[in-house]
Amino acid sequence: MYKKNQKHLQPALLSTVMQLPEKYRQRLEQSWAGSFYHDLFCRLDEDAFAGLYASCPSRPNIPVNVLVGLEVLKAGYGWSDEELYEHFLFDIQVRYALGLDQLGVDDFELRTLYPFRQRLSAYNQAHQVNLLAKAFAQLTDQQLVALQVKTGMQRIDSVQLASNIVDASRLRLLVEAVQRLFRILSAADQEHCCAWLGEYLQGSPGQYVYHIQGKTANQAALQQVGEHIQRLLSELRAGYADQLPYQVLERFFQDNFRLAETQVQPKDKEELSAGALQSVDDLEATFRRKAGEEYKGYVAALSETCDPENPLQLITHVEVDANNVDDAVLLVRTLPQLQERMDLHELHSDGGFGSPAVDEACQTGGVEQVQSALRGKTPDPEHFSLADFTWGVGEHGKPQQLTCPGGQTCPVEPGRTTGYAAHFDPGVCQNCPFTRGRCRALPSKREPRFSLHFTQQEVHWARRRQRQRAEQASGRNLRAAAEATMRSVRHPFPAGKLPVRGRFRVTCMVIASAAMTNLRRIQRYWHPKRKPNQPSPADPVLGPTLLSSWLPTCGWFTRWISNPGPSFVACFSC
Repeated sequence: MYKKNQKHLQPALLSTVMQLPEKYRQRLEQSWAGSFYHDLFCRLDEDAFAGLYASCPSRPNIPVNVLVGLEVLKAGYGWSDEELYEHFLFDIQVRYALGLDQLGVDDFELRTLYPFRQRLSAYNQAHQVNLLAKAFAQLTDQQLVALQVKTGMQRIDSVQLASNIVDASRLRLLVEAVQRLFRILSAADQEHCCAWLGEYLQGSPGQYVYHIQGKTANQAALQQVGEHIQRLLSELRAGYADQLPYQVLERFFQDNFRLAETQVQPKDKEELSAGALQSVDDLEATFRRKAGEEYKGYVAALSETCDPENPLQLITHVEVDANNVDDAVLLVRTLPQLQERMDLHELHSDGGFGSPAVDEACQTGGVEQVQSALRGKTPDPEHFSLADFTWGVGEHGKPQQLTCPGGQTCPVEPGRTTGYAAHFDPGVCQNCPFTRGRCRALPSKREPRFSLHFTQQEVHWARRRQRQRAEQASGRNLRAAAEATMRSVRHPFPAGKLPVRGRFRVTCMVIASAAMTNLRRIQRYWHPKRKPNQPSPADPVLGPTLLSSWLPTCGWFTRWISNPGPSFVACFSC
């Protein structure tokens, strides 16, 4: 039965925290634990999670804000479940962050976390709603309002994340899939298959692959296991086609083999799809080669505020998908969610986030995309491109007029078939020095007017190029700081490898790490660290005032002044 947690609103008079000296309590409140409690724990809408619990009278649930807080701490610090539980039991900072001011009270077993995660996953599958993502949006929106962070200008970048899977060869994965299917077979079917699958069932898949030496032997082993898998799938289809191990083995066969006149042939590495299965345990992880590096897992696109007037920047949205999904696809999916929550009008990104679909989405939503680089070939400086023209556009970015580099302005008309056309005065163009080899506007055979034909997509490209040039000319690069954000979110996971598998669990971990990154920024904003011998802005800096504020803190000095003792009095009486 769901019950909202309100116990933390009335702390105990006698508790572990209250027994600390005043300066320690103040330090605890100014640490990350204080920001965690005020800006996440107290702000979390627990009622959004009520659907995870039974509505009939039963035992009350463990507080939702405690469970969500533990998930955030686990991802934010890269703790294992055992480390997380030990910190929950014995770390006063963790307990203070979770609204618990006393050790040994309101504890629960570690296994309580596992049903909570299962309920989150089941709810996501049933309703296509990630409650942690929803909670992150709700918390971030409140933090943005409380801190008066402007959200009109934002930046977005992506980071590769590895799933918690073994980096195994194709042969090893195929043998592992065969063994897992064999385990669910009936005793009669196991006895039947043992006669021709015996070599794959002795020892682990790694031990089998260890004895295969050389490229030729590996290719022969692939051919042999492919033939056995084909036979296995055909003989067991009637009884096991609806079983997951059978479906996984069937997908491995389709990914790695092809049939040529009923003969099984292994595919070459170049023929393998990026979406081919990379693990028996993670069926959603994919393969990607980027900048010479190979990745198996997922990609996360994170957006954050970047207005230079903001006192701090916060992550506003997290989008996770298989790593073979293009960055532009993630941006198209992210834009509507950002615009629904905040007044976004300018978005900074790198060249990977540009595409015709992104242009359409930005024009529809009234968002101006500024890219630090663009895909494709750089325009020839010896010839004018459409980016050298000045554009006058109307609704949805449709061109209405343009001005050439020579200064002539003309209206834009719809083309005869597709796109647009602009016709320039031939008298002006003939005297223009740019028409000789540099300008792409040329006279047609039927009429002497100089005409320029282009499509809507070329207009989008030209305007993107112009925004990029303007950004470079301004000397600023608002997108560059996104690299530090990617590192902050990825840092708790060594080598970018998360301790979980599956897109949903990876998404939850990245969202939790992003929430912790925001809290660290908020804590540094409210309580900035001072350098040695650097006065606080609130401290007085002049002689008498500084002395008067410092002396009361020295208890031994004040006590000595009030009762100096006989030797001091005798000295002054002489």
